[in-house]
Amino acid sequence: MQFIETRGNDGQKPVSVSFSEAILSPSASFGGLYVPKSLPSLDQAYLESHLESHYKTLAIDFLEKFGIDIDREVLKEALKRYDAFDDPSNPVPLTQVEEDCFVSELYHGPTRAFKDMALQPFGYVLSRLAQEKNENYLIMAATSGDTGPATLETFKNQKNVKVACLYPDGGTSDVQRLQMVTEDGENLKVIGVKGNFDDTQNTLKELLASEDFKAELKAHNIKLSAANSVNFGRIIFQIIYHIHSYLELVRKKAITMGEKIYLVVPSGNFGNALGAYYAKKAGLPIEKILISSNINNILTDWINKGEYDLTIRTLVQTESPAMDILKSSNVERIMYDKFGPERTKELMDELASNGKYKLTDDEVAAIQEDFSASFSDDAECENVIGVYANKGYIMDPHTATCMKAYQTLREKPLKTVVYSTAEWTKFSPAVSKALGKEVKGDIAALKEVSESANVNVPDMINALFDKPIKHTVVVDKENIKGEMLSFL
Repeated sequence: MQFIETRGNDGQKPVSVSFSEAILSPSASFGGLYVPKSLPSLDQAYLESHLESHYKTLAIDFLEKFGIDIDREVLKEALKRYDAFDDPSNPVPLTQVEEDCFVSELYHGPTRAFKDMALQPFGYVLSRLAQEKNENYLIMAATSGDTGPATLETFKNQKNVKVACLYPDGGTSDVQRLQMVTEDGENLKVIGVKGNFDDTQNTLKELLASEDFKAELKAHNIKLSAANSVNFGRIIFQIIYHIHSYLELVRKKAITMGEKIYLVVPSGNFGNALGAYYAKKAGLPIEKILISSNINNILTDWINKGEYDLTIRTLVQTESPAMDILKSSNVERIMYDKFGPERTKELMDELASNGKYKLTDDEVAAIQEDFSASFSDDAECENVIGVYANKGYIMDPHTATCMKAYQTLREKPLKTVVYSTAEWTKFSPAVSKALGKEVKGDIAALKEVSESANVNVPDMINALFDKPIKHTVVVDKENIKGEMLSFL
């Protein structure tokens, strides 16, 4: 399988690259991204063949069907990372919350968020590639709260890899911050940034594309890569759990093979939704992908009106911080697939120069073939959390945004899978408030929710509050580069 570029080729980079090349060096021509030249078929025969498959069996077959240039034994070792999840036999449980609605719980890994599903195996694969090539890599990650902990966890003490993780100071939950600043691996550097997630992500993209920065790294015999969903190594693992969700519905006899379903995806950087889109395009029977956002609802405007306008928006901090994003990287991959590289480059250049772009009516219609969108504010999410708590199910604020989409966007009475991207423990003050008791601090909130809702707090969350703080640096975005070079 070869990978090509969303904005076309600049004549300097290869016209196409292998999977391993795309994940080791994820920055494409003109600042674009890599996308697969084609997708494997997920037809009914393929789905039937995996009806009784373990998650890891499905995953390795899908990866090999994709034709990636990674040795089977390396993939098998990478997928063993799922053995450390809560239930190794089923790392992604599907829980029914309504007669026609099921929650895919993607958060049962070591950092209690969906990023573990992709980053646990991805980290192993990238480290092995670096060792095989006898090369050293700096992995950069910008996080709105979940990518950072998952990246640090997967690369901790891995050979031939160092990690610099950027997070917006004050823009994550306390648990998310502690998961990062208490990490003690010698190959890890965590940097707080004065600003929001878009500031950290913009800096990451600029450094990935900077020839000067790469030259400085080269002097240290270090190459540059990324763990954000700009890296297709993340996306390929995120396609798999959408297939798994469908098969789980068939196994539960909630649907028959071939019956279409809705997927509801809470979206910030759009990587999770992109994985669903690729699964749909490859043949998974999905009626539509329903996108839910918080009050930073730029994706809603993009899908419903074809408008992407940063000039009229200021990022708002919410109780669902992983979606406090205005520049959603993976929207570009959708536009490439719909409109081609020339138009994608034109739109992305317009966004860079003018802070906005507008799709044509035909282009909006093309997006709406696959997507619908809605958004919820914090008050709506708190109400949803309270409603489902009374039914015996505790969800986090990101998952709560999905229920409005489930209730209002479906045009057909089809079974629906909602993706829960984080465990409630990462956002316990918001959950406690939704349950009727506002408390200060995560420790008190975790105790309150645990006792009032009779749910357990995992040991890895409780242990965070006793760990020593290892990373205390907070800098202006202009000083990120210097801080990274100092670390190296």
